[in-house]
Formats: sequence, structure tokens, C-alpha cells
Amino acid sequence: MSQSDLLGQLKIAREERDTREGGAGKWIVAAIVAIAIGGAVWWFTRGAAPIVVQTASASAAAQSGSSGSVLDASGYVVARRQATVSAKITGKVREVLIEEGMRVEAGQILATLDDTQQQGDVALGQAQLASAQSQLAETEANLKLARADLVRQQELVKRKLVSASVLDAAQAQVAALMARLNSQRRAVDVSQRGLALSQVSLDDTVIRAPFAGIVIAKAAQPGEMISPISAGGGFTRTGIGTIVDMDSLEVEVDVNEAFIGRVQSDMPVEATLNAYPDWRIQGRVIAVIPAADRTKATVRVRVSLTEKDARIVPDMGVRVRFLEPQAEAATPRPQLTGVLVPKAAVVEIEGQTLVFVVDAGKARRTTVTAGATIADFRNITAGLSPGASVIVSPPEGLADGDAVAGE
Repeated sequence: MSQSDLLGQLKIAREERDTREGGAGKWIVAAIVAIAIGGAVWWFTRGAAPIVVQTASASAAAQSGSSGSVLDASGYVVARRQATVSAKITGKVREVLIEEGMRVEAGQILATLDDTQQQGDVALGQAQLASAQSQLAETEANLKLARADLVRQQELVKRKLVSASVLDAAQAQVAALMARLNSQRRAVDVSQRGLALSQVSLDDTVIRAPFAGIVIAKAAQPGEMISPISAGGGFTRTGIGTIVDMDSLEVEVDVNEAFIGRVQSDMPVEATLNAYPDWRIQGRVIAVIPAADRTKATVRVRVSLTEKDARIVPDMGVRVRFLEPQAEAATPRPQLTGVLVPKAAVVEIEGQTLVFVVDAGKARRTTVTAGATIADFRNITAGLSPGASVIVSPPEGLADGDAVAGE
């Protein structure tokens, strides 16, 4: 192929050139149109500012949150008085008189054991006591007779009607009966004590509630063996049931030892049960237990609850907020009036205190009277009504009547 042929292949056809020039022109026209549209949008919306709008609230609504939380922790509801009631002796259960959820009073009978042997011991003790008392009565009668005989012998000896040996025999008889009388009196006392022990053993077959509360567990049935000491084989029960004193419920919280310095005795708290997240229960710190758990690096804190309610049950999960101590009662908290607005919404322009209120999509300058600052809010005492929409952090150059596009 010659050099002239190669140069000929480099020529661009006029039709192809016209097509390429036409495509480039379309892209240029589209770019110009887009710029024009953007400029038009900016021109017509240049007065609107993307700003934050918030509604003014009544001052009284914000006063309830004045006490802040210094620490939050989790814990559980526990009972200070809880007992698994058992018998003092080993025996067979004859009758169980409780069920779960039942309320019992102090001294109420919960169950009874088989008392056949104890009844026999009582009967035997009563018989032994009666026998000892009979022997004592007999000895007392013999002693009385011996004393009378001694008096007669003494009179006969004075008259020399009998020998002195007869008087000695009478005196010995009286002394012997007196010794026997003392011994039988002690025997009667022993019989009485034995009978009392038999009565105690009989009473031990009746299991009573040690205090008033609610039965949360029933652990034995009639016919089972029960013992105060575990037999180890699993066939002997160690308790009849478990009773909880619901008036002794409190909360135990594990606080990280790094923050325990924030907790003090008698500190106000607010507890929230996991089962009732919308229920706020007031309480106070009872005590900080002076011992740490080295495995968890926590310190246990006891918290009392001011409310007594059937919905609060042992072992419930609870979230506790430790609150800042409230001001002394002698120093009354000032009562707020008017409304609260974010403090960033209040501006000073030309010596006037102003807020910008959104009215029908436009900003309106409003002169107000500002009071105290409470956290991130400013108390407006005059010039603004509750429910008004105010502009937070108004941008520089915002003028009265400018259009507002709220976020």
C-alpha cells in the first residue's frame, strides 16, 4: 500500500463529522438548560432558610425534671423476711393446709405430722405423774399418822408409862416418812417435767407460720417424710413451704466500685420495674454494704421502696436511678410562669430581647420578656404563648417576613 493510500484512510467523511458535531451540541444545550433551571430555583427560593423550629412549652411542664440522675444501676427485688418453714422433728406429713399464693398470719397452722408416738408419750407421762402424785399423797398421810403417834409416845414417856426406846422408834418413823415425802415430791416434779417435754414433742408435730406473709412455694404432700436435716437421699423433704413477708420487700443493686462514691445513705432514688417500664417508684438508699465483690468489682446497695403494691414481687428485675439530693424544704423552689423555649431561640437585637415566631410559614419578630435560664431552656414571662413555634438559633440576616422552611 502506498503512502497516498494511507493518507486517504485518515480522511473523515463529512456525514460522520456532521453527526458528531450535532451530538456535542445537544450536550451543551442540556447543560445550559440545567444551569438556567438551578438559577431560577435559587432566585425564587433565595428568601427561605432551612432552620429549626420548636414549640414553646408551659413552664410548669419542665419543673418535674429538675432532679438529675447521678448514677443508673440494675438490681433485683428481694425480701428481707423470707423463710422455708420446716418441722423441728422428723416425721410423716399427715396434712398440708397451704397452697401457693395463699396469705397466712403469724401462728397459723400450715401442716401437721403423724403424732401417734407423741400422743403415746403424753399419755405415758400423764400416767407416771398420776402415780407419783398418789404415792406422795400416801406418804403425806402416813407422816401425819406418825407425827400423831410421836406426840402420844412423848406424853407416855413423861408419865413413865413406856420406855425411851418406844419414843426413839416413833421419832425414827417420822424422820423416815419425811425423807420419803421429799423424794416423792421430787418424783412428782420429774414426772411433770417429763409430761411437759412430751407435750412439746406433740406440739412439734403441728407446723405454724413464723410470721405473716404470702406462700410462694409448697414443698411437701401428705404421706411424705419431712426432717429439719437433709437425709441426703432425696426422699425426705426439708420444708413444707416458703413464706415471704411482702412488707419487707426492697431492692438490692450492684454498683460498680468505681462509682460507689456517688451513692450515699438516705439518697433519693427512682426505681423502674422491668415488667412495668412506665411505672416510676420513689425510694431511698437504706445502706451501702461495706464489702465489695472481687469477682464482679461491685458493691451492694440496699434500697427501700415507698410504695407497697401487689405487683412488686421478689426476684423482679429493676432499674434504679440515683438522684441528686433535693434542696432543703426550708428553701422553697421559685414558681415559674409563662413558657419555656430553647435558650438558643432568644436573641438580643438593638437592645431588645426577641424571638422569631413562625406564623403562616413566615418569620415574625416578637419582643419578649426573658426570665431565668433552666438547663437548656429560657423562661419567657411575657410576650409569648404556649404552643407558639419559635426558631432555634435564627441565622444572621433573618428579617421579619422572611419565608421559613422548618426542619
